[in-house]
Amino acid sequence: MNRRTFFQSVAAAGAAGAAASTPARAAVPKMKIKRVRTYQPPNPNPLFNQSDMVVTIETDAGITGIGEGGSKDLIDPVAGRLIGQDPSRIEHLWQDMTRSFFYPPGREKIDAIGALDLALWDIRGKALGLPVHAVLGGMARNYCECYNTAGIIPGLQRGATLKERAHATIEAGYRAFRMGAADTPSNGVFNTHERVNKIAEDCAAVREGVGKNGDWCIDFHQRFDLIDAIRGCELIRDFAPYFVEDAVRTEAFDQDLPILRQKVSVPLAAGEEWGYRWDFNKLVESHSLDYIRATLPNVGGITEMLKVAAICETHFVGIIPHFTGPISTAALVHCLGTFAGPVLMEYNYGGRTIPHMPVGLDFKNGKLYPNDRPGLGVELDMSQLKLVSEVTEPNPPRTQLYYRPDGSITNW
Repeated sequence: MNRRTFFQSVAAAGAAGAAASTPARAAVPKMKIKRVRTYQPPNPNPLFNQSDMVVTIETDAGITGIGEGGSKDLIDPVAGRLIGQDPSRIEHLWQDMTRSFFYPPGREKIDAIGALDLALWDIRGKALGLPVHAVLGGMARNYCECYNTAGIIPGLQRGATLKERAHATIEAGYRAFRMGAADTPSNGVFNTHERVNKIAEDCAAVREGVGKNGDWCIDFHQRFDLIDAIRGCELIRDFAPYFVEDAVRTEAFDQDLPILRQKVSVPLAAGEEWGYRWDFNKLVESHSLDYIRATLPNVGGITEMLKVAAICETHFVGIIPHFTGPISTAALVHCLGTFAGPVLMEYNYGGRTIPHMPVGLDFKNGKLYPNDRPGLGVELDMSQLKLVSEVTEPNPPRTQLYYRPDGSITNW
């Protein structure tokens, strides 16, 4: 046997061995979208930016994707753009849904597009037999650290002090304790000058509760004008918050956050009321923020969140997503689990059951874990859901686009 023949035989044997040891994966079926349905869950969240409406996208191959968010009036016309389309072309469909209605989408419509986008990624994972995080390149972390929103900790007694609540949260395994800025009963009087002083008092108690090396964060909820926000941040600086959230009004972010960044040294987070990447690109680029609060589906779905994450990683900005619904929370683990930068998840389902979603959130000891179930790993109890709309026909012809010569979408 000459040298060339020898190496050819070795290569052939290696290829045969690899083929024998590698399990055959079923071919991904060719699919078309045939129907989009929207459901109302039990006790729906009335706040639009926390919508927990359930969306399903059904294909002619028998695979159904599950998403969450939006409202009937906003989902229905956008869903019409999907009927008859190949669900695997997720980026193309996102561009179509976003650009075919003449006006750029507002934040409410971006939320609805995000709900459908989650369902498309769920289909993709199920078609491949893989969890979405594996489709996206695999987890960059072992689990997602969480902080507690609602303060519901098993064993915590009603009427517990801030110090006690903070201590119990850290003991339960959460990364951080979260508090509002000198909260008072809703719809009452809030004296910002007086409440700034109260913040300092509360933060001292919370620091004592979490301990020297524990973490805590505070949400200013946009309650303060710039000058009071500056004063509040300076008063709590020595208690070392993990971050101060929404210190000024969202409408003034572009104007006031760069000023605030120059005046204070506490870490700043903002953006739970934002839409997609163009809303906060400049603030991330200028390092006016340390963490963004972009979330699913509000940012426009997983397709858009991946681009947001790339911008953040480029500028060393972390992502602390705002909570929305349970399906979106499950999707965040898949999506942000693959992000290499800092991630801290806001979580408020501790100790609670979700009647319409018996499977989906793998939570233990203050942490959310990835799973290997195909797609988003979410299962629904359809008996708990109320059908509110069904779309089976494409959009009316007034929706319109132009295409570049290569078939990619451009604006009409």
